[in-house]
Amino acid sequence: MKIFTTKHEVSQYLQQLQDAGQKVGFVPTMGALHQGHLSLLAQARQQTQVVVCSIFVNPTQFTDPKDLEKYPRPIEADIAKLQQAGCDVLFNPPVSEMYAGHENWHLDIGELEHLLEGKFRPGHYQGVMQVVNKLFTIIHPNLAFFGQKDYQQVMVIEQMIQRLKLPVKLVMCPIERETDGLAMSSRNIHLTANDRQHALVLSRALNQAKADFEAGEPLNQVTKQAAELIDNESGTELEYFELADGQTLHPATTNSQNIVALVAARVGHTRLIDNVIMR
Repeated sequence: MKIFTTKHEVSQYLQQLQDAGQKVGFVPTMGALHQGHLSLLAQARQQTQVVVCSIFVNPTQFTDPKDLEKYPRPIEADIAKLQQAGCDVLFNPPVSEMYAGHENWHLDIGELEHLLEGKFRPGHYQGVMQVVNKLFTIIHPNLAFFGQKDYQQVMVIEQMIQRLKLPVKLVMCPIERETDGLAMSSRNIHLTANDRQHALVLSRALNQAKADFEAGEPLNQVTKQAAELIDNESGTELEYFELADGQTLHPATTNSQNIVALVAARVGHTRLIDNVIMR
């Protein structure tokens, strides 16, 4: 695996490979890699010839400075995992390489950035788009692989690609879960043993919602029962549980072609998100 820390070097290297007709697959991450990330790399290996991973803890997408500070950064362990996973290129730049002083960025993608996650983390998706656009410009991937766990983020990046007419195809990969159902996340390491048990209520509520939905219960009833399940779990504070239209993220109706159940909650001091595609 080749490791680059500057934009110029990684761009030059990948350009040569693309000129030789090789297809580049890209997995952007903030490190603290787990099986969820590695499953994205596996997808990239199947669909492209050159697999690139970036590790960059992006300051512009954190709405809370404390959250940025305590974000895990186990770079040595991450490098070992990438080598094992057959990653070809790691781009691991310092902040100064990605941002030159104060930069203005704002891309209007309409109301999508203000719904659900956007309500609780205002400005978050502008930061995400800013850095992903930079990374796409540096890497020039043919395909970019993102996890379904950040369902809204995938929609936001898809919107950005369309607005900026970027020549990259987005691939959304399924959520990887622990054996007990907890969605894999870099934030899980902050959970105490107690929190970890309480956190299981999120996947339980999503599974119950899917079963209720498939049994034909009214949508508002499905939502209410799932939210109550989480509300009744100690040490857990629900932010939202929503059955959303998979194409707009507005509340789903019986006419919605795609429906996704999305949840966010604080478990102890850790904020977790999860979702399940209903149809």
